[in-house]
Amino acid sequence: MTRYTSYDSVELAYRVLGEGAGPPVVCLAGGPGRDAAYLGDLGGLDAHHTLVVPDSRGTGASPPSPDVAGYAFPALAEDVEALRVHLGLERFALLAHDAACATAQAYAATHGEHLTHLVLIAPGSRLQGELPTDAEEIFESRATEDWWVDAYVAVHSLAAASGLAEVRSLLRRAAPMAYGRWDAEQRAHAATEPDQLNPVPRAAFWQGVDEPLRLTLLRGLRQVHCPALVVTGDLDAVTGMRAGELVAASFPRGVTRPLHGVGHFPWVDEPEMFRPLVDEFLRGVSA
Repeated sequence: MTRYTSYDSVELAYRVLGEGAGPPVVCLAGGPGRDAAYLGDLGGLDAHHTLVVPDSRGTGASPPSPDVAGYAFPALAEDVEALRVHLGLERFALLAHDAACATAQAYAATHGEHLTHLVLIAPGSRLQGELPTDAEEIFESRATEDWWVDAYVAVHSLAAASGLAEVRSLLRRAAPMAYGRWDAEQRAHAATEPDQLNPVPRAAFWQGVDEPLRLTLLRGLRQVHCPALVVTGDLDAVTGMRAGELVAASFPRGVTRPLHGVGHFPWVDEPEMFRPLVDEFLRGVSA
């Protein structure tokens, strides 16, 4: 684990996987507020690319933010910029999963000239101002699977949950909906998820992002010239597939690649589909 100093003098942590394997790819964890350990090596992507995986404020080995505003995704984008400067990179590839796709989009909108490629995995479309319902439809379509009834009850109990322990218990019960299947690999990956969620960074992620700022960021995305790949899964009952289409449409060079039999964590469900797709994209011609 290595550290760098961000814009407000806070020292944040990051780790490097596959060092020397190729040009750096900065990889952002979602949640929001989840420890980056769940990304693992992204299905073996580190075999051909150097993965730089930061722990965002208040997660993993990084300290809490001295100001709650530092947890909002536009501020987290400035942490990414400080990391770029620390690494001495003029341009680099940026990969993000889940909620961190909002952080990556904020970075692209404000510092897009430093990006060679952008990979967004299972994004939501809250920044685009639309919340599609296809994730619910995907969830309902899986009602014949053994885990479904308990997951359904857990999902619909979350709003009334009192206390972090109850929330974590319900999340464990709902975990199968995030995967394309519920086999040993998926169970092992999901086992620590609730314990990796950090409540304060999670709660503050969207705070302070008003409508003028949202529209400004969207206008900035129209000026991003690097290619952008959005990866979705047709069994993703967390963010669905339509959100990815909306996100890709925000970029001049955005494309969506849906994966069959894949949920919210494609590198866990189908690493042999996910890894070659991202690897080929990252090796392609940049802006």
